[in-house]
Amino acid sequence: MDRLCARRLAGGMSEHPILVTGATGKSGRRVVSQLRAKGLPVRAAARHGEYIFDWTDSGTWDAALEGVRSIYIVQLDGTKLVRPFIERAAQHGVRRIVLASGRGIDDPYYAKDSSGVFEGIADSEAAVRGSGLEWTISRPGWFAQNFSEGFFADAVHTGELRLPAGDGAASFVDAEDIAAVVVAALTEDQHAGQIYELSGPRAVTLTEAVATISEATGRDIRYVPLSVEGYVAKLVQQGLPRTDAEAFADVIEPLREGRDEYVSDGVQRALGRPPRTFAEFAKSTAAAGGWPA
Repeated sequence: MDRLCARRLAGGMSEHPILVTGATGKSGRRVVSQLRAKGLPVRAAARHGEYIFDWTDSGTWDAALEGVRSIYIVQLDGTKLVRPFIERAAQHGVRRIVLASGRGIDDPYYAKDSSGVFEGIADSEAAVRGSGLEWTISRPGWFAQNFSEGFFADAVHTGELRLPAGDGAASFVDAEDIAAVVVAALTEDQHAGQIYELSGPRAVTLTEAVATISEATGRDIRYVPLSVEGYVAKLVQQGLPRTDAEAFADVIEPLREGRDEYVSDGVQRALGRPPRTFAEFAKSTAAAGGWPA
């Protein structure tokens, strides 16, 4: 038995399932996988998955929390449901919380927040810090997996990524690193009270990113910069309401303005190793069939 397992057993927490909300999402399902690889019991909770959990239906909360001592919270964007959920969790005897947040949350100029996403996340962070429980906050930047299973994936599959991002860059972070930090915070004691800002080891432009993916896949993929007006018009032409199209353009603004170029030390501090590079992400994703021909 390794020393980490021994510490968990000594703490009396190993027999309790670890609750992972958002268990079908990019970070959540990787947290589930990494916890199970360590032989730990996991309650993988989502609206559609192994264990039914719905943020908007508080009737599903108690069953999810029963017998749990540690939780990974992936909140529902634009809501303030984490605060009452934590209060319910404390009543069930939960001791440790790891919250998924995001870089830029403490920067009022980071991005427009017309949908209240940042307001909700700020309330969640405040609720976690004031809960009286052991807490850790994960603040990842742009996920590298946006190119393989998220925001940019469809465009990458077609071979042309068209966005109003100019020549902006971001220090894209691999979701496997995000999950590893979360797992460490859920299972080790030294992360209590820590806020981990997470990024990759250097900033990468979209031109560099698609070139790296092209090299890994052997496919021709290119990035075409658009104006904001042209991008919005394109989405409207495709049938999206103008307000939604403008909201998508707002999401790209931090990337265009280079607000996520800076490198954070959270992965190194939490795990004692550097984060994976974008090239490592692209190579491993291609090898796993993440970009089928």
